[in-house]
Amino acid sequence: MTNICCKYIIIKQNFTITIILKPIYNVQTKKPSTENSSKDNTAAKAWSGRFSEPVAELVKQYTASVNFDKRLATFDIQGSLAHAQMLGAQGIISAEDVIAIEHGLAEISAEIQTGKFDWSVDLEDVHLNIEKRLTDKIGDAGKRLHTGRSRNDQVATDVRLWLRATMDEVLHAIQQLQLSILDLAEAHAETIMPGFTHLQVAQPVTFGHHLMAYFEMLKRDAGRFADTRKRMNQLPLGAAALAGTSYPIDRERVARLLEFDGVCQNSLDAVSDRDFTIEFAAGAALLMTHLSRFSEELILWSSPRFGFIDIADRFCTGSSIMPQKKNPDVPELVRGKTGRVNGHLIALLTLMKSQPLAYNKDNQEDKEPLFDTADTILVTLRIYADMLRGISVNKANMRQAALEGFSTATDLADYLVKKGMPFRDAHEVVAQAVRFAANAGKDLAELSLTELQRFSDMIDEDIYKVLTLEGSVASRKHTGGTAPEQVKRAIREARDKLA
Repeated sequence: MTNICCKYIIIKQNFTITIILKPIYNVQTKKPSTENSSKDNTAAKAWSGRFSEPVAELVKQYTASVNFDKRLATFDIQGSLAHAQMLGAQGIISAEDVIAIEHGLAEISAEIQTGKFDWSVDLEDVHLNIEKRLTDKIGDAGKRLHTGRSRNDQVATDVRLWLRATMDEVLHAIQQLQLSILDLAEAHAETIMPGFTHLQVAQPVTFGHHLMAYFEMLKRDAGRFADTRKRMNQLPLGAAALAGTSYPIDRERVARLLEFDGVCQNSLDAVSDRDFTIEFAAGAALLMTHLSRFSEELILWSSPRFGFIDIADRFCTGSSIMPQKKNPDVPELVRGKTGRVNGHLIALLTLMKSQPLAYNKDNQEDKEPLFDTADTILVTLRIYADMLRGISVNKANMRQAALEGFSTATDLADYLVKKGMPFRDAHEVVAQAVRFAANAGKDLAELSLTELQRFSDMIDEDIYKVLTLEGSVASRKHTGGTAPEQVKRAIREARDKLA
């Protein structure tokens, strides 16, 4: 092995190749490998010996996945390194082969990272492209890498590795958005706005309290992704095509190298199911649904009819014909892209619904919706976190809106109940008072004591403390309530948990 002239470092924890020097020498021939040999005989398939004629060009284009699954390349190499080290440790391939494979994959990784790798549709997918290049570089040692595995368990492993890393990114991005929410909520823990039901003014709340509702939604979203990650973190490699392998492999060793929590316990299930991608897509659909609801409110609040907030110019566009327009394009697109992500969930569910065991070519179709879902939610989370930092709030308009629609009517009913009146009777009394105030063109707080006492002699001077917006929100000081002191406590606890 003294003729192998490649210095490299492989970090065992994540198999990141950090240093690569050339040239690589073929272990068998001791001659320099041909750099462009992957362009030769590309039509030769790994399975071509069974067939008497080549694949039709249109079929080749139709069935190839390399144009989109090449983004799995880094994870394919990680899996191959762990597999090769296990094969060597088990004596299935020689130590010399393992070293050659590690050197070859190191150089291939560098080619991919620098954009110099020559991807070929003739070689169908990411796995065969890398394997062909490896064989061109190191000869028979490259052919031995596939011992004890199949593309079926290989791709299942690659996708899990990719999705695991992606979910870590998603969880981080959710946390950053939560921090933006906390910052805005903290600044407006005492800012009063109307709370709505049926999009009608219901009761006064604080803007900080309203924002914290979305924090709670995102907390559940993060929990769903974390749960999915945990369930998914089982190694399929070793299941081979569908039945396992007769080689004396050590699946647990590979699982440890790749930081899986364990191994898939049934070989048929390991290669054929994609429920982890569906779980991810379901979590993504719920996440986007939450952000779509938030976006709808941002769109309404930024309208002059509400005038509650202003979204920074960098997240908006104008009109080609109406010079006064400022359109909230980002929240509108979030609302629109939610349908796109929801559609991917339905596509993945439909993909799996009629498949018999074990692997079927249908499963090639899982990657494009999966990749697009991940890309969409990641960019959405990142832009949302930044957008919230650029929102300014019109407190006066929020307060004025809260004064409309008799938002403290429930407080008057509660006042009467505390005086001894049954709630249903109090409800009727207040309904009559609201009708009177509406006909008079006044808010409840604007009615005189004499006018209020027309509906109940239980009403006294202290009623006006109850009918104020500040008194209303302050009275709801239980856990989960809108009282500023409770909002601030919720924010403190949320920050502690995120720290």
